[in-house]
Amino acid sequence: MQVTTIGLDIAKNVFQVHGVDDAGHAVLRRQLRRGAVLGFFAGLEPCLVGIEACCTAHHWARELAGLGHEVRLLPPSYVKAYVKRGKNDAVDAEAICEAVTRPSMRFVPVKSTARQAALVPHRVREVLIRQRTMLINVLRGQMAEFGLVAAKGRHKIANLVAVLRDPGETRIPALARTMLLELADTIAALEPRIARTQKVMAATVRQDPVARLLTTIPGVGPITASAMAAAVGDPGRFRNGRHFAAWLGLVAKQNSSGGKPRLGRISKMGDRYLRKLLVLGATSSLRRARSDQTPLAAWTRRLLERRPPRLVTVALANKTARIVWALMAHGEAYRPEAAAA
Repeated sequence: MQVTTIGLDIAKNVFQVHGVDDAGHAVLRRQLRRGAVLGFFAGLEPCLVGIEACCTAHHWARELAGLGHEVRLLPPSYVKAYVKRGKNDAVDAEAICEAVTRPSMRFVPVKSTARQAALVPHRVREVLIRQRTMLINVLRGQMAEFGLVAAKGRHKIANLVAVLRDPGETRIPALARTMLLELADTIAALEPRIARTQKVMAATVRQDPVARLLTTIPGVGPITASAMAAAVGDPGRFRNGRHFAAWLGLVAKQNSSGGKPRLGRISKMGDRYLRKLLVLGATSSLRRARSDQTPLAAWTRRLLERRPPRLVTVALANKTARIVWALMAHGEAYRPEAAAA
């Protein structure tokens, strides 16, 4: 049995293997427990291994590459087209094995442990912010049941907490006050944790020359710079800035046919977190553009005369993405005159 290509469908405990020979004939179909994966691949001759780019995929790619195999990670959305019928682990592994051999297939670069570690503070911060938002909404909803409503905004929640801690307040029953104070204390405890994660990101930026270079771009702060430097890696795999913006999903989604171009909303492909950071940074730049005298601000004001603000925000995020790629690819400092071209 000479296996040349393997499709590996990874999971928590049970992995599915599908292997083919030079002629494309299936010669290997079997399930593996998690603890037996490395031993099985150690006994095989070096071959091409395809894995969907999902949770733990980068870890397994590094482990199998250490055994001498050529490992390629595939976007799950690209593998779906090769699923013939039904949905199970064996069918998925066969589809991965078929997709990894296509000459036009696009692959996901394998991240090193250092790059993955640099992204951990971002994941932790996102979870903490999501928990804080959830708790604030619960507190608002429960206080509204007793006729106590605060203005919009995260910082306005302090008014509700002050009412809760007021011993003379009689509109809130004692049982409800005790439980809602638990929510308020939990919200207060999350604030320093979020601040600590942001300090870690700022320290990472100071140690990374690429991230420091990105912070010179308007609308790109330490959080966006550190996330871009860690997630993108090698900018050379993108042909130009337009391809990079398309990879982030900041270009119009096409539905063209019969020679008639039809462009809709942005595709929203790629990393949702990076795209969100760029849009938030563009929103901040849009507010300053009304008073700034930079060439980029003038370009933004001209666009605002013809387009609605939200559309201009996305256009500015697209331009920022192109600038990010240019700085990462060429190692040049940010030039305001070139950015407005």
